[in-house]
Amino acid sequence: MSGEGVLVRDAMKKNVITTESSDTIKDAAIKMSDANIGAIIVTENHSAVGILTERDFVRRVYAKEIPLSSPVSEVMSKPLITIESTETIWELSELMKTKNIHKVPVIENNNLVGIVTNTDLVSLASLGSDSEMRRICDQIYSHVKE
Repeated sequence: MSGEGVLVRDAMKKNVITTESSDTIKDAAIKMSDANIGAIIVTENHSAVGILTERDFVRRVYAKEIPLSSPVSEVMSKPLITIESTETIWELSELMKTKNIHKVPVIENNNLVGIVTNTDLVSLASLGSDSEMRRICDQIYSHVKE
């Protein structure tokens, strides 16, 4: 698989855990713990509006001593940075690098359909043979030179 030709929809996880923006921080933390995930998508009226990550817990909840009974909307990261399922893994990698993010919700027709993490990208890269890895590296290098 090359990073150039692989689409986001080929690498995304389809089972996305969500929480309402009015849910408490504690409720969101429990959902994350139960699902063994590092981020949860925040919704309002069935639309994705933000994300709550483990990093948000450290920087926005613990460090600022926000009560766990507060609504998720007070500490979520927003605006939500998303990517279309038809974009390439290369474009996803560029988005993650330039925005300094590690988890990107995937959208199709304005609907949340998946999520891709930096761990998913590493797993995808490790699936290839040595020749495929060389080709991916060559493609990355050619993009960097441009």
